[in-house]
Amino acid sequence: MKQEAFDLVVVGCGVAGLSAAAAAAEQGARVAVLERAPKEERGGQSRYTEAYLRMRSESEVTEDFETLMAENSSGYVDPDLIGEISRPADARAPYARALSVVEPDVIGSLAENAGPTIAWLKQFGIRFDFLPTQFLTKSQPRLLPVGGGLALVEGLAARAEQLGVSFFYETAATALDMDQDGRVAGLFARTRGLGPARFGGQVVLACGGFEGNPEMLARYIGPRAVFLRPICKGANFNRGDGIQMALDVGAATSGDFGSYHAEPIDPRSGVSEPSVFVFPYGILVNKDGARFVDEAPGTVDAHYEPVTRRIFEQRDGLAYVILDAKHTRIPNYRLSIRTNKAPIAADSIAELATAIGIPAAALESTVARYNGACVPGEYRPLELDHLATSGLRPPKSNWALPIDEPPFHAYPIISANVFTFGGLKIDAEARVLNGDGEVIVGLYAAGEIIGTFYRHYPGATSVLKGLVFGRLAGTDAARRRNQM
Repeated sequence: MKQEAFDLVVVGCGVAGLSAAAAAAEQGARVAVLERAPKEERGGQSRYTEAYLRMRSESEVTEDFETLMAENSSGYVDPDLIGEISRPADARAPYARALSVVEPDVIGSLAENAGPTIAWLKQFGIRFDFLPTQFLTKSQPRLLPVGGGLALVEGLAARAEQLGVSFFYETAATALDMDQDGRVAGLFARTRGLGPARFGGQVVLACGGFEGNPEMLARYIGPRAVFLRPICKGANFNRGDGIQMALDVGAATSGDFGSYHAEPIDPRSGVSEPSVFVFPYGILVNKDGARFVDEAPGTVDAHYEPVTRRIFEQRDGLAYVILDAKHTRIPNYRLSIRTNKAPIAADSIAELATAIGIPAAALESTVARYNGACVPGEYRPLELDHLATSGLRPPKSNWALPIDEPPFHAYPIISANVFTFGGLKIDAEARVLNGDGEVIVGLYAAGEIIGTFYRHYPGATSVLKGLVFGRLAGTDAARRRNQM
């Protein structure tokens, strides 16, 4: 078996893994990056995302950042345990030392280190700006890297290469290697065409969730996961290997394994993230032609996920947004439609129903009831206008205009699986914890493999989580390399 020795072995070549590699190499560590994809496809999901960052400036997260993270960092917790969680880990009751929740100091570490991480990235040429997004209405600003996630991947990779990091492509980690003292001393891997190898060193697991593993999706999310689709092709490389390897050595878990980040996409399209965010300006109907959700409870950036989850609940996980010609007069409305497929169009509701395979009488009745519930008022498409329906269940809370002006349009929508929620539990320095709440020496995690979210995803925090904890992991591992 081939043997390689490094101070740090990073599994995954997205922004989390590359941040870890570059940060460690800057401190003089010998670093290897293992990437399942070929070089031209490196970067996983990071390569395809626009990389929204929930920051009000390049140095500060938004005011609601820590509150939203905390609100979505656990399931129902026994109130008696909340006090235990606030105590130092070694002083807690044994049953509270590794609860499946995100620790407050981890959230604090993410918020505190966001600004310094952006400043660090800027040092080697990555630029940031508040650019237009796909959200026509939004409640919070989004800072973006100029050039999106691909710019982050290529900028970080270039920095790592400049520092002498070794890259091993088409290489998949298979198991962690523990020494006699219970520390992670390396890992086993296999490289396409070359067979098995052992890489010695501390390990950062930064290889994503299990979006590309149908067995794990069915096991954790359930049989309806067959109606989900990864948000981009890069997600197919995320097969949950890192999670399983860590569980095999006793790692604790965090995050909701039965859930995922949902985004509305057009199933006809094969492009990366073919999102359809125009639904607040029409109505959503299922395959029976019935409405099932308030399409516009608030700004689209804050509410698209719960609406998309309701789409996932419908028969075959499919719905259609029904629009009339008025939506084409919304300023910059095309920003909200990323699919490369044209809408299904017709001159009447009955013709549109036939074209999308819905009983015409059912769709005509649904549209008529909705139109009858619309009331006069001031329509302001780019802000919450509270132009709501009257007496309709479910209601439509904003932008409720009648659907009566041909041509009529429809887009099919399913829920994409942007990333899974369940993963590993870490401390504030990105060190993986075991079931007793103790650090597994030599093992770190960064990115979506860290189990963070429950119920709802606080938008524009995932890429930031990868960048911050990747950098923290690499820095800490480099500092401790002589102690191994």
